[in-house]
Amino acid sequence: MTTVAIVGFGLSGRYLQAPFFLANPNFRLKTIVSNNQNPQDIYPGVQKATSLDAVLADPEVDLVSIASPNETHFAYTQKCLEAGKHVLVEKPFTATAAEAETLIKLAQDLGKHLFVFQNRRWDSDFLTIQKVISEGLIGDVLSYEAHFNRYKPVLNPKKWKEVIAPGNGILYDLGSHILDQTIVLFGKPKSVWGIKFTQREHSEVDDAFDVRLDYGKIKVTLKSSLLVREDTPRYIIQGTKGSFVKYGIDVQEDHLKAGIMPGMPGFGIESEANWATLNAEVSGLHLRGRIETLPGNWAPLFQNIHEVISAGKAPLIAMDEILEQIRVLEEVKAV
Repeated sequence: MTTVAIVGFGLSGRYLQAPFFLANPNFRLKTIVSNNQNPQDIYPGVQKATSLDAVLADPEVDLVSIASPNETHFAYTQKCLEAGKHVLVEKPFTATAAEAETLIKLAQDLGKHLFVFQNRRWDSDFLTIQKVISEGLIGDVLSYEAHFNRYKPVLNPKKWKEVIAPGNGILYDLGSHILDQTIVLFGKPKSVWGIKFTQREHSEVDDAFDVRLDYGKIKVTLKSSLLVREDTPRYIIQGTKGSFVKYGIDVQEDHLKAGIMPGMPGFGIESEANWATLNAEVSGLHLRGRIETLPGNWAPLFQNIHEVISAGKAPLIAMDEILEQIRVLEEVKAV
């Protein structure tokens, strides 16, 4: 059994991680660090701590999950590794490639495992996209477009998200997800162009971006804004044999917030209203219709973390992919 402590009790720690640690019998979620809320009100069997140092002093803790503000990721991860803990880091992993390289080397030197919480590799829509592409349903991919839009004109009440700090802003927040998915599909781009900008009144951080990645034959567009009120397609993929268009986003986050836990009936299953449209040539026949979205399930990420630590299995998320992601983010940020 892998004993876990989570540092931070916001969206990620409270809703996106704790339920999966608790649902997996290979983990013991022992401690959650929180200064404001009491995690025991929601998870009675979990202890509360008020500092990272308290967690690092606990010899029972094998894995520390860093779910604290972005600007703390580098320092907290370094401290955990030096204390002899394995570490799971919420995205973005770091603000710079140099920081990422430092932590990767440190983990290797100390013989500790380092993981990044890129949970959206196991989103329902992305799992469906991978299957459509791998089975050649739209032929060779020519263009790939991903949007991660929201309508949030009012500044985030979490003030740390709205101040200029390392790793802050929508490029690192939401961009890290759809960029990570792109790297999973297509690898390292040949070239990168992108801009980040601010649209909301009184905002200090970037709240929109437009990034283009060139893979030769494949052209990729990644866009996001916090001022998109009318829903747009989340994914638009064009191939030599057809098109794939998908609205809506994976429902796991909404289910977890509503108290629908992993393993419960219907968890991670999307409404038919958001199934993708496939317009393609399949086995010599022209087909246009809706295709069922595969169930979303972030559980394999957690199970893999346990197997890497306990049995030496290969990690599902390679750190060289994370390093490439940070390099791209840093390049766009510098424009």
